[in-house]
Amino acid sequence: MSVPCRISTSRRRRATRRGFTLLEVVLAMGILLLGLSVVLGLLSFGAALARTSAMRTTSAQAVEAVLADLEETLFELDKSGEAAAPVAIVDRALPGDAQIVYSATPTLLPLQPDAVVEEYHVRVELGWLASGVRKSARFETVFPRQVPFGERQRARTNSER
Repeated sequence: MSVPCRISTSRRRRATRRGFTLLEVVLAMGILLLGLSVVLGLLSFGAALARTSAMRTTSAQAVEAVLADLEETLFELDKSGEAAAPVAIVDRALPGDAQIVYSATPTLLPLQPDAVVEEYHVRVELGWLASGVRKSARFETVFPRQVPFGERQRARTNSER
């Protein structure tokens, strides 16, 4: 009868060894916590990169829109059909986005001996509201004095009528 007693004792030992120890559970939780914190850090880093990319795209689109608007409106036609001298633009709303305004100041560049057309140095300042705070950015460009394509088309259409 001593044999059945030994079997029940060995079963008890195996039953107590089946679970995880407290040290193993704490170690597994620590590894899981470390892995989750790394993943969350990468997600927040990725979100910051996406936000920065969206802001850069928006600002590049705004600059392109300003340049296109200046190209079409900086030099108006005079009575002879030539490009008139440019005038300074003050706080004009950006076409397509009324929250962004820009100002442009053209300055005639010194003529080069071989220059065919006059060129103007144009300083542009963009302004907008971000979270209730007025923000601005500046850039400079050069425009030749020429009749804009849109003006030429409108003049051609009007002369045909």
